[in-house]
This record gives sequence, C-alpha cells and structure tokens, in this order.
Amino acid sequence: MKKNKRINSGARFLSLIFILLFSVLTGKFFFVTYTGSAEGVDLIEYGKQKWIKSDILSAKRGNIYDRSGEPLAQDIPAYTVIAILKKDYPVHVKDPEEAAKKLAPILDTDKENLETLLKKDNVFQVEIPAGRNISHSKKEKIEALKIAGISFDRGSKRYYPNQDFASHVIGFTGVNDAHERTGLMGLEKSLEKHLGEKDGRITFMGDRYSNELPDSKEKIVPPKNGLDIHLTLDEKIQMYLDQAMSQADKKYKPKRIVGIVADPKTGKILAMSSRPSFNPNKKDITNYTNYAISSAYEPGSTMKIFTLAAAIEEKVYNGNASFQSGSYKLPKISRPIYDHNRTGWGSITFDKGVENSSNVAFSILAREKLGYERLRSYLSKFGLDKETGIDLPKEASGKVLYNFEIEKVTTAFGQGTTVTPIQQIQAATAIANGGKMMKPYVIEKITDPKTGQIMEDHEPLIAGRPISEATAKQTRDILEKVVVNGTGRPYAIEGYSVAGKTGTAQVTDEKTGMYLHGWGENIFSFLGMVPKDNPRLLMYVAVDRPSIKYPEMGYTPVANIFTSVMKSSLQYLNIVPEEAKLAPKEKSLKEHGSALSSLIGENAEEAAGKLKNAGYQPVVLGDGSSVVSQEPYEGAKLLKGERVILFTGGTVKMPNLNGWSYMDILRLSSLLSLKETVTGSGFVSKQNIKKDSIVKKGDFLVVQLKPAGAPKDPADKSAEEGLKVTD
Repeated sequence: MKKNKRINSGARFLSLIFILLFSVLTGKFFFVTYTGSAEGVDLIEYGKQKWIKSDILSAKRGNIYDRSGEPLAQDIPAYTVIAILKKDYPVHVKDPEEAAKKLAPILDTDKENLETLLKKDNVFQVEIPAGRNISHSKKEKIEALKIAGISFDRGSKRYYPNQDFASHVIGFTGVNDAHERTGLMGLEKSLEKHLGEKDGRITFMGDRYSNELPDSKEKIVPPKNGLDIHLTLDEKIQMYLDQAMSQADKKYKPKRIVGIVADPKTGKILAMSSRPSFNPNKKDITNYTNYAISSAYEPGSTMKIFTLAAAIEEKVYNGNASFQSGSYKLPKISRPIYDHNRTGWGSITFDKGVENSSNVAFSILAREKLGYERLRSYLSKFGLDKETGIDLPKEASGKVLYNFEIEKVTTAFGQGTTVTPIQQIQAATAIANGGKMMKPYVIEKITDPKTGQIMEDHEPLIAGRPISEATAKQTRDILEKVVVNGTGRPYAIEGYSVAGKTGTAQVTDEKTGMYLHGWGENIFSFLGMVPKDNPRLLMYVAVDRPSIKYPEMGYTPVANIFTSVMKSSLQYLNIVPEEAKLAPKEKSLKEHGSALSSLIGENAEEAAGKLKNAGYQPVVLGDGSSVVSQEPYEGAKLLKGERVILFTGGTVKMPNLNGWSYMDILRLSSLLSLKETVTGSGFVSKQNIKKDSIVKKGDFLVVQLKPAGAPKDPADKSAEEGLKVTD
C-alpha cells in the first residue's frame, strides 16, 4: 500500500509539473500569437528578414547631348566583381590563393590583400573593392579565367566620350556623403533635379540563397530614370575650339585661356572652353573655374567696341574728324593718358584712331563727345554691369569702376572696370545682330528619354536693344577696317570679311595690387564676328600671360586660335567665302560654276558616269547599287574638277584621300558621320585610316594637310599605309 501511495504521489507530482509546463507553453504560445514577439524580438520582422528578399532595380541617369544629338555624357555598362565564399554553396571560391594570384594583375591590386579578403569567414559573399565599375573588356578577361565563385553585379558608370570636351560646362558626377551618385560640378550639378535618377526595388519571398520561392508575390517599385539634356553646343565647333586651345596651351603655357563661340542671331553658345582643363572620366582637376562665365577682369581694348557704338548711336562720332594722338591730359591729374605706343601717330582721324586702338581717341569720345553720364547709361544698356543670366552655374559679374574722372575715362577703353567674357559676348550680339542683344544660353531643351516628350524648350530671348540697326552696321564697317588696316590684321581670314577688335589688358599682381610689367605680362584677346555684313558666328578668345620672348607678340596664340576655329567652323557650316573677297581668277571660275542636281535614287554607276562626263570627280562609297545620299547637296554650285561623293549604303571602305581638299574632308565626314581632325593647310598628305579599311559611323578620321607642291618629308610614309597624324 505504501508503495502504491508513493507511486500515486509521484504520478500526481509529475502530472502537476506537466500541467504547469503545458500551461506555461500554452500561455507563451497565446502571448506570442497575440503580441507577435518573443523575448523582445519581433517575430514578424524576423521572418521577413529571413524570407523576404529584395533587389535593387537600377535607374539610368539622363544623358547630355550636343545640338545634333551626339552624346556628351552618358551612362555605360559597368561591372562589380563579387566573390562567393560560403563553403556549403554549390559554387564558391575554393582556392583563395590561386584566385587572388590570377585576379590581382587584371584588377591592378595587391595580391596579399585580395587573398586575405577571399579567405574571410562567416560571410556569404564579398565585393572586391578594386573590382568596382570595371569595363566590359576587363569583365571578359576575368570570365576567361573561369574562377569558381567569381561573379559580377551589373551596374552603370558615367562616361564622357569626348574626354576633356567642354569639361567646365558639362562637369562630372561623383558619390556624395550618402553614398549616392550625384552631379558635383557644371551642368551635371546644376541640373541634378532633371538628370538625377532614383533606383526602384523588387521584393519577394526567397530561400537562404535569395532564390525566389514558387508563388511568391512580387512587389515592385519601378525605377525613375533621369531626363535627357540637349545643349546648344555643337560637337564639331567645340572640338575645333578645344583642339586649338590645347595646342596653344601646350606651346605657350599661359596662366589661362578662355574661348567662346556663339550664334549672334539667337544667343546660342556653340562652344565654350577654358584652360587648364580636365578629363571628367579621370577627374584630374587643377582648375575648377569656368573662366568664360566665372572670371571677371579688365577687358582691355575690346571694350572700345561698345564705347564706339554708343558714340555712333548718340550721333557724336565723326570718323573723319581729326585729333592729336599720343597723350591726353585730364584736369587735376598730373599723369596723362598715353596711347599704347606712347608716341601716337600724329594728327589722325577718329577712324584711324579706332584702327590703331588709340586710348586718346576713346578718352576724347568719353569726355568731350559722349559725356560720362551717357557712357555710363550705355554700359547698362549693353548689360556690362550685371550678370547675363546664362543657364550655367556660378556666373560672376564684373564691376564698373566709375567713381573718379580717371576711372570714367579709362573705362571707355577697357581699364579699371572689369567684365566677364560672357558679358562681352552678350553685348557684342547687339553689334552683330542689328541692334538686338540676345541672352546667351546653352540648354536647348529637356526631354523624357522614354517618351521623347519635351519637358522644357528654351527659345532665343532678346536681352535688350541698346543700339539701332544702322548703328550696328556702321560699327561693324569700322571694325572691319581694324582687321583690314589696323591692329586686327593677324585675325584676317582669307575669303571672309571679319569685323572685330583686339584687346591687351593689364594684369594686377595679387600680392601688391600693382600692374605687372614685362614682355607678355598681359591678357591678350580678340572679339570678332564673321561674315561682317551678316555675322553667323561671334567669337571671343583671351590668353592670359603666354610664355613668349621678344620679339614674339602676345597676340600670336590668340590669332592662331581665332582664325583656325573660325575658318573650320565657317567651312563646316557651309558658309561659302564671299564673292568680293575672291581673287579675280577665282571669281571668274565661281561665276561659271554649275548647280549640282540630285542624284539620289539613281543607279550609282550611271550617276558616276554623268558626273564624270560633266567634268567632276565622282567618288562612290558603299556596296549598294543606287545612290542613297550625296555631298555636296542638290543645288550647290561646283567648279569643274571638284569631287562629288555618292553614298550607296552598306559597307564603306575608306578611299585614298591623298590630294583631297579640306572641304572634301568635311563633306566625307558629314556623309559618313565621321569625327574628323584636320591639321595643317592645303591638301591631304596623310590619313590615319588606311585605304580600303572598313569605316563605321562615329570613327575618328585624322588627316594632315600640306600646301600643293610642298617638299615631301623623306621620313613620311604614304597615306595608304595609314600613318597616324600627330600635331
């Protein structure tokens, strides 16, 4: 009995323990069910972390294009190298030492550090720092190694196909403090709200390896791509400017160079460049300032353009009236104002004073003819005392120094008062555009890349009418004489009438505040427009303190840049030389030129025969049977012996360009969408693409020109051998 009692007592005790434990567990179960947490852990969130997976859906940053649709900044595919290290995963890095040995040379990284990374424990995978944003070609090299456990995350990186092309205008992108890609300079920064992208996300139920489970319900937040920006910049004109400035920078090593090319009819900026420059792909930056808009300095004699126009508008300018050049004495000021040669040219007319850039002439115009108040009002009318409002970041404004009489007089010829290059460009559009001053701008339109819808469309805007059409014409006529007879002779372009004004500005020492003295210690500049009677292009160039030695003149690098860029741009825009500027023999030939008819759609062989019989040189490109397009265009007047290029489509082989003219090269490039670089003058003597090589759209064609009859360099190889042309 006692034994049974003990058994029964034990059973009851165990039953009580069981009931107690069951009650605790049941209570815990209901508590967890009701609250969704256990020991402070949110089980719902824990489950999500374990089973709910998500991936980023990458968005694309907006592209930046030139005015013809050529990309200037774009996203291109890039890859990040991933190494899977989890040993129970089917494919993982099995031999870290061997993998590091193979990867290190390709990724240009330390083998030991990479091996340490690949031996890391308790992680599923690692991202290799040296393998971020690698190119497709590097990815292919790594794939060829066939290393188990090495894979790639596909992404994108910002790429600037033309390297240092308009770098201060376009800017660049980088990673901000929040580890997000964003614009850090130029238009990339100022247009971030338009260009910027926002990644999307996909959420799903997945296993421990992030493989999606069956019947998983996906939740997708779509990515938001950036908008595309279309600029007024012209890729070819910008390239002409960049190349000319780079050559001057290399040869003369100045403190800085600035160049702007604009369409004076609209205010569109066709090219803008500063030196020192940088490659936004490498971010090798030594200068963050866009000198074209952010740097104000004494302009020198280019300011005389606007003083002259003001005097003509107010009917106080008489070009035939005479004055005594050399020096001009102001009351109460001991030191006279001198002409740049100190002695002057004796008694000369005011027209001659403009041609010779006489400071005395403009002192008289300011003080005795116009008067200081009227001159000051025209500085405002020409917008020289305020920002232009150009759609670029960090525009500065100069300062009109106009407190004392000496400051009022020197402002008339460009000393004391400071202005920016873009202020001068805007003011000069009034001279070039019949009195209408156009606001400069670089953003043509903003579009949605998916739909093509125009989100913003920018139109030309008149910024003011400081002078009449008659005054603008008379000013251009006088400025043409500066180039024909005066200080602007180095800026003449054969076949075209150039109206413009030279400038030589003094530079102040940053430490002493005094003007620098010495050969070449100036800012040399030129502001010119072509053709004079109907300007299609307006250009400003300034070179700050070039390294020159006596007797070399400071204007030489400026003239080299202006004439080369302007001539190339005029020919590229098919602005033919003016009849009045042609030599008698050329004029006679021109008058007998015949209009070219359209050959599009005709059999290529028959069309070439027609051209040959008519006295032209036909060049047939492509492997098609009929003419798809032609250069020159229908209606163009040609002389006997000129080339006519017929394109039939399909595969194109490069012809032998030996003996071709500059215009022939431009026509070929236009027809085949090539990016040409031309050095020298005359006719083609070298070409970088070999004869009969396959040519594709966007290829770079580099040719060197030499005058007809020039002695041949014995070291030169033939053009057919495809020798690379160097500067």
